[in-house]
Amino acid sequence: MNCLCIGGCVYIETFDVMLKTADDVKKFVDIVSKYEFDVDLISGRYVVDAKSILGIFSLDLDKPIQIEIYSEECEDLVGELKPYILLKRKE
Repeated sequence: MNCLCIGGCVYIETFDVMLKTADDVKKFVDIVSKYEFDVDLISGRYVVDAKSILGIFSLDLDKPIQIEIYSEECEDLVGELKPYILLKRKE
């Protein structure tokens, strides 16, 4: 996991997740939607709102997806997402 502070101190936590089934996507969106801060998913050149089921299904779910969490206080969310987080860190 990486945490960056960019222009005006917007904190971004990044790591890779894997969503293997439609049920994984639904549970993932239910978890992320509980939080008010922005969360994006990135696959190649595509960026979608992690709270959008349709957006997520537009991505290639056969490959790891990078998540970006725009909050300094995201420990609870990261804890809830542990079943989807890949152990290999992206540096």
